[in-house]
Amino acid sequence: MTTDAGDRLRTLLPQNAAERLQSLRLAEGRATLVLDATGLATSDRDAMEAAVKQALEGDAEVSEVRVAMMADKADEAAPVKSGPVQKIIAVGSGKGGVGKSTVATNLAVALARSGRKVGVVDADIYGPSQARLLGTEGQKPVAHDSRLVPVASQWGVPVLSMAHLSNPGQAIAWRGPMASGAVTQLLQGHWDDAEIIVVDLPPGTGDIQLTMLQKFKPAGAVIVSTPQDLALMDATRAVELFSKSGVPIIGVVENMAGYICPHCGEVSDPFGTGGAEAAAREMGTAFLGRIPLDIAIRRESDAGTPTAAGDGPQAEAFANLARSVADWVDSR
Repeated sequence: MTTDAGDRLRTLLPQNAAERLQSLRLAEGRATLVLDATGLATSDRDAMEAAVKQALEGDAEVSEVRVAMMADKADEAAPVKSGPVQKIIAVGSGKGGVGKSTVATNLAVALARSGRKVGVVDADIYGPSQARLLGTEGQKPVAHDSRLVPVASQWGVPVLSMAHLSNPGQAIAWRGPMASGAVTQLLQGHWDDAEIIVVDLPPGTGDIQLTMLQKFKPAGAVIVSTPQDLALMDATRAVELFSKSGVPIIGVVENMAGYICPHCGEVSDPFGTGGAEAAAREMGTAFLGRIPLDIAIRRESDAGTPTAAGDGPQAEAFANLARSVADWVDSR
């Protein structure tokens, strides 16, 4: 969308919608808007959405209008739809760069391959990556009854991410309440058929994690770390946050553990080895296994073809992780 087109469409919006506009994107005739709906009743949201559609659908460049409403507080009229066994599994880490999002994606795909109905929420508002990892970049969710319909992926795992609502590479410059409101909206999507929702949390222990714990208490949390001491120290903080909030820790995953040289077959450990298992033992937490440091996982992740969807030792590592998580879920 050109700047001129964006400015022109903004002038067509009703004043109340223009004041609440967070982003506007026009691509292939489809206008996608994100509005701040904080403090609005459901009837007011519906009226604003109808007015926006009426204002833009008459434009010659617009063939379809999609409106997403973001709010800081959960709307009682739009609760999270859940079946009798639906459970939220949070995947977190104390720091970035440990491969948490890749683990979350492949955990979800491996669970789906085992017959579970699984959805993914990308709660990393400022650095969303699930659209790339699940091969759904460029797709946009529709809104139904003021709630987003998850985007289907070819791997049998529907997903919602800010990457589906913003332009590629766009910086999301939102303060904490808006980011937390966005997570609320994603989690309140139409997840009706999902048994398990895997939530890819941002690194650290900030506002988004607190929103999750307060409004959508997870059934359990998976903590991802590399074997190195710094990552393990931060992972311990993540474990403490969940434990203090009454969220059970399913276990700790040691990612990037061991590199097999493709030429000589020798195994090396650039990030160390066994650290996460030792830390889990010290914290009295289950150790869920190791994921190897393998360039194939990186390539497949960048291509939107999750490793867990294939075969081989790398896929089996994720399958073993999924079995451990599924067994934990079934035991609750």
